[in-house]
Amino acid sequence: MPFDWDDPATWENALRGIGAVYVNYHPDYAFPGAIENLTRFTHVAASCGVERLVILTGRGEHHAQLGEEVIARSGLDHTIVRSAWFAQNFSEGSLWEPAMDGVVPMPGGDLEEPIIDIDDLADVIVEALTGAGHSGQTYDCTGPRLLGFAEVADILSGAMGRRVDYLPISFEDFHAELEATSGAVFADIVTAIARETFDGRNARIGHGVMRAIGRGPRDFTEFAQAAAAAGKWAKAA
Repeated sequence: MPFDWDDPATWENALRGIGAVYVNYHPDYAFPGAIENLTRFTHVAASCGVERLVILTGRGEHHAQLGEEVIARSGLDHTIVRSAWFAQNFSEGSLWEPAMDGVVPMPGGDLEEPIIDIDDLADVIVEALTGAGHSGQTYDCTGPRLLGFAEVADILSGAMGRRVDYLPISFEDFHAELEATSGAVFADIVTAIARETFDGRNARIGHGVMRAIGRGPRDFTEFAQAAAAAGKWAKAA
């Protein structure tokens, strides 16, 4: 059944007969109407017999925390999965093209982030959806170490076999690039999130992966080597 966050008429058919639901609001909980939509969604989910909600949120984001509160107040069994920056931002997300051009352009100066492989998040989410013992838990999911973006660029260089350099940029330049590619509203919101979270608050390791699935998260170097082997940064002939 199709599901569209912007079309509540699609929700009931998609939820009917479903016991556990993974919740990830696109494009972000900070966008207009997101928290109101999420609140309405929990009511529809409860009326359809859904028993468990597993929500993915970003660490340190004010609007993401509002989303968590909606889920916690829903009256349904729930698990919160808070995530660090995705490693896949560099192999298939917004930073793929710059990486292919040999740069990692980011604001935040000497910011350090415990970047996580999405595959680890997927394992945590599947376990939370299908396993026992996760009710009411909050899993703070990160990679195993803090990385500055200069070190990220070095790791990408080694995996890709060509030089990638960290390019420190201002938040104003960050906003301008987003606006050029995705429009003013998207740029305003994403830049506000970056200003909020790129202040060092997330420069700490979380142990949610180990707590949820009993193993540690993959290192960014392992991710980069696997992504390169899979041809993620291969140049067309």
